[in-house]
Amino acid sequence: MNILVNSSGVLTLGDKQFKCALGKSGVSANKREGDGATPIGCFPIRKVFYRADRITKPESPFETVALKPEDGWCDAPDDPNYNEEVVMPYQASAENLWREDEVYDVIVALGYNDKPPIPGKGSAIFMHVARPTYSPTAGCIALALPDLLTVLKNSSADTQVCVE
Repeated sequence: MNILVNSSGVLTLGDKQFKCALGKSGVSANKREGDGATPIGCFPIRKVFYRADRITKPESPFETVALKPEDGWCDAPDDPNYNEEVVMPYQASAENLWREDEVYDVIVALGYNDKPPIPGKGSAIFMHVARPTYSPTAGCIALALPDLLTVLKNSSADTQVCVE
């Protein structure tokens, strides 16, 4: 069963619907690095990260690992590790996954632009925890923590996230 996400900010899994936040530029079939858009398409779930110091390990059929303070994600298009996990501090532009706020208490890494990554096509497309106001993301999909945990628990190993 796939996860469907529509451009009005509703995520559907089976007969359940959840409010979600999307990129500040909406959705795009032509995603580019830094454009603030959530990419259109269907993407596999690659890995789940979580803050073990804040929450218990989420139930999911996916590889699930505890974040470490040095975990990062490269967003520099000209770097050989573009759109991949890196160790912080990193010599090129990279996002720190260990954040002070709660939005990365659970991170679901989606298989967007990663096999292989095309420089400039976009990086770090995740499902993660929404801010209380559901303010727009930089291109990710964000849900309330209980909703994100429900989605993970009710997914299967072949579930894909489809943005339309």
